[in-house]
Amino acid sequence: MGKLFPSIPLVAEEDSAFVRENNLVDAVFEVVTDKSSINDKELSRDGVLMAIDRGGKDAFLFGTEPATYWILDPIDGTRGFVKGRGALYVVGLALVVEGEIVLGVMGCPNWQYGDSDIVVDEIQGGENNMSRSGIIMISHVGCGTWRTRLRDPESSNTKTARDWTRCLVDGFHQVHEARFCISDSQTWESLPLSTKFSATTDSNRVGEKQILLLPTCCGSLCKYLMVASGRASVFILRDRTERIIKVWDHAVGVICIHEAGGKVSDWEGSQLNFAVDEIERRVLFPCGGILVTNDSLHDRILEIISSS
Repeated sequence: MGKLFPSIPLVAEEDSAFVRENNLVDAVFEVVTDKSSINDKELSRDGVLMAIDRGGKDAFLFGTEPATYWILDPIDGTRGFVKGRGALYVVGLALVVEGEIVLGVMGCPNWQYGDSDIVVDEIQGGENNMSRSGIIMISHVGCGTWRTRLRDPESSNTKTARDWTRCLVDGFHQVHEARFCISDSQTWESLPLSTKFSATTDSNRVGEKQILLLPTCCGSLCKYLMVASGRASVFILRDRTERIIKVWDHAVGVICIHEAGGKVSDWEGSQLNFAVDEIERRVLFPCGGILVTNDSLHDRILEIISSS
């Protein structure tokens, strides 16, 4: 990215400080040179560290004017990634142009690709028979959201033409019919909707006062991916004073949801402001929290939040 777009700065979660301080430079360099698809045999240790640092906290100061920049989350759902066993971590990249997210790409290597709406809590060891080919989701403003397999498990030919499928949010109109995702660090009882609905993970027990809560593994971007692909109806996140909401956990998800026909806002119905952190563009300050839904449910859920 640095070679293709040298003038576009990058906002990212990581820098190379931990790698340097823990004598991991050689190990990281070996992995990068082994896995890199870049046709460049002159990768150096300093070059790899500089690439990582390009998105670091002190790499670029924006000021108050509109800007064009990338937002990258190299691994969203780190806890699941470290545990392994097919955890649904996501790599997410978004392009912001003068305050508007115009392009987004998400990759989930362990996504179970199939028609089923069941998502298994793989950290707890669940399995099913769906293909683990992974998924790439891409979205461009005005062009919709599309998905394809990350790899074809039946073919070793990486140049096989991809079949792209348009992504649309689901069509549920009633809150009790919707399928919900929440943050891994929060409980249903901590959210405003719990005053009107209890939650269950058993789809056979759903009723007018009980909603279905999907286990979705780690990270926020996986929840966005689920709503954009129609596997979930709602992702709701509560803001908390002890945890800062970072842009890379939401930016690519926002455009994928919008272009799939859904909505993203804070709990007062306002759009997320990715320029509110005027100097660094790294932090979000949504009022109350973040609400991600299909188009039909958004206003109704905002009403419940407001009344609670």
